[in-house]
Parts: sequence; structure tokens; C-alpha cells
Amino acid sequence: MSEQDNQRGPKFRRRAEARPDEVLDAALDLFITKGFAATRVEDIARQAGLSKGAVYLYFPSKEALMEGLVRRAVAPIASLALHQLEGVEGDPRLAISATLRMVAGKLADPRLIAIPRLIMREVVQFPELAEMYRKEVLEQIIPVAIGLINRGIAEGYLRPVDPELTVRSIVGPIALHLILAEVFRMTPADGLAMDRLMDNHLAILFDGLSLPERAK
Repeated sequence: MSEQDNQRGPKFRRRAEARPDEVLDAALDLFITKGFAATRVEDIARQAGLSKGAVYLYFPSKEALMEGLVRRAVAPIASLALHQLEGVEGDPRLAISATLRMVAGKLADPRLIAIPRLIMREVVQFPELAEMYRKEVLEQIIPVAIGLINRGIAEGYLRPVDPELTVRSIVGPIALHLILAEVFRMTPADGLAMDRLMDNHLAILFDGLSLPERAK
């Protein structure tokens, strides 16, 4: 930090440190209302009360802004999911259930769920957004989840299923639920109803995935 910044005092420093989040908040508001493609950096700067040049000091492109949103909101959920899935001992269904319920609870936040929604909307026109989301989120979680399924099979908790395809079956209904709501505007009467979806999904999942008692 410069000597000039120090002379301006702690209030100025707090303001400067908050600016990246202010820019991201402004970008998210505009991406939600106007869409990623239609939003200009100058629009984001105006919304954040900054100059266009000031925005570029923190984020060199509009894609970098979307990456910043993913890192700020979604990547921490991926890290928490990893913490819940890694090093699990005993029945892996407990960790799977806890992780899915945690994700459902986080997705109840409309500003958080807006980010995967935006990626679904814009992915055809901006495939680099999907690539970024894959690297930042999916590639972090999926290998760990596959390992958990493998261990559950080896220890006699789960049926001898294909672990990679099973992970797709676990996350697939959640992704489809969001696609139906976002792309086709088909939602339950009470909205996304993530809690009810998760209860229903886990009941079906574990009835099909669990090894019957007589086979253990």
C-alpha cells in the first residue's frame, strides 16, 4: 500500500480493499438482469460507482469477472464439499447425504444459484465459462466422489456399480432440476424446492445404490 493511501487513513484502506467485492456485486446484478453478453464493463463500472479503468485494475476482462464470481461464491462450496467427502470412514452414504444437503442449503441463496444459472444461459455463446467452471469446481469434486464410491463398494456398503457413472447419477437429477427451471421455466409450485428435491433424490438414490442386507 502506498504512503498516500496510509495518509488517507483506515477508512480509505477499507474502501479500497472492498472494491473488488463491490465490482463483483455490481457485475452479478447486471449479469442477472441483462445477461452476460449484453452487459458492458462500463455498465459494471457505473453500477459500482467507479471508472471503467478502475474496474480493469481488478478484473482485466468480463470473463475474469465471471471467474471472480465463481471463485468467490461457488469454489468455497466445492472446498467444503471436498472437506466432507475426503477421509470419510464408514458408510459413505452419510457423507454423500450431508454433502448434498449442504449444497441444497447453499443453493437456496438466490445470489449464489444465479452463478451456475448464468453459466447455463451463456455456455453456448461463451464456452470458456464452462471450461472455467469445470476446472474450478467439477474437477475438484468428481475424482474425490468417485474414490468414495469405490471405497463404499470395496467395504460392502454399496452395490458393485460403475463409480464414475454413479457420480453422474448422483449429481444428474440436481443439474436437470436446475435446467428445467432455468431453461424451460418449469418449477414446482413452491419454487425450486431444493430441500424437497434432495429428500426425494436421496430416498431413490440410496434405495437403489445400497447393498441389500442379505448380500452383505
